[in-house]
Amino acid sequence: MSSAEHPNTQTAPAGLPPNVITLAQTAQLEALYTIIRDKNTPRGDFIFYSDRIIRLLVEEGAERAGLNHLPVIPKSVETPTGATYEGVAFEGRICGVSILRAGEAMEAGLRDVCRSVRLGKILIQRDEETGLPKLYYAKLPEDVASRYVLLLDPMLATGGSAIKAVEVLMEHKVPEERIIFLNLISCPEGIRKFCEKFPKCQLITGWIDKGLNEKRYIVPGLGDFGERR
Repeated sequence: MSSAEHPNTQTAPAGLPPNVITLAQTAQLEALYTIIRDKNTPRGDFIFYSDRIIRLLVEEGAERAGLNHLPVIPKSVETPTGATYEGVAFEGRICGVSILRAGEAMEAGLRDVCRSVRLGKILIQRDEETGLPKLYYAKLPEDVASRYVLLLDPMLATGGSAIKAVEVLMEHKVPEERIIFLNLISCPEGIRKFCEKFPKCQLITGWIDKGLNEKRYIVPGLGDFGERR
C-alpha cells in the first residue's frame, strides 16, 4: 500500500478552530508515532524518534509550522558575488518557554533550529486543595514581552496547564497573538478548552488523539512523556 493510500488514524474533531494547525498526516509521520506509542520501545529509541517529531513541529510540518508562522519583513543582503538578494527576516525576536518538566525535552529541537535562542521555564502543578493548576515557578527572559513565544509542552490533555502557562505569559505583558503553543499529541477536549480561552494563540500539534479516558489520560496516547525520556 502506498503512503497516499495509507489510512489516517488521527481523530480530528469536525471544524477545527482556525488557530489550530496539524502536521501533514503522512505514513512516515504515523510510523514515528507508532514507535513512540509502543510501550516496549527502548528509551533510546523513544528519545530519538520523539526528537524527530519535535523538530518537525519546530522547523517544518505541514505547509507551515513552527517558525514559519512568525511574521516576516523584507530584507536585502549582499551575497559574496556582490549581488543583492531580496529576502525576508523574522519580524521580532523569539524565545522558547517550556512547561516543566516534560516541556524541557522539546528545548533541544528548538535549539537545533534557532541558534542561541533564549529559553524560559514555567512549573505548574495541581493545587492539592483546589484541584486547579497552580504556578510554582517561572523564569522568563527579561524582555519576553517584546518577543514571540514558542510555548513547549508535548501533551495537551485537559488544557489546564497550558491555559495557566499562557495566563502567566500574558501577565508578563506577552500579547496573546504572539504566543505559539507546540505539542506532539493533543485531544479534542484540550483543543476545545484552550482555543475557547485563547482564540488568538496559534496551536500547532503533531497528532490529535481520540480523547480522554476516565482518568483524564489521552488515549491511545503514549504514557507519561517525561518518565519515558
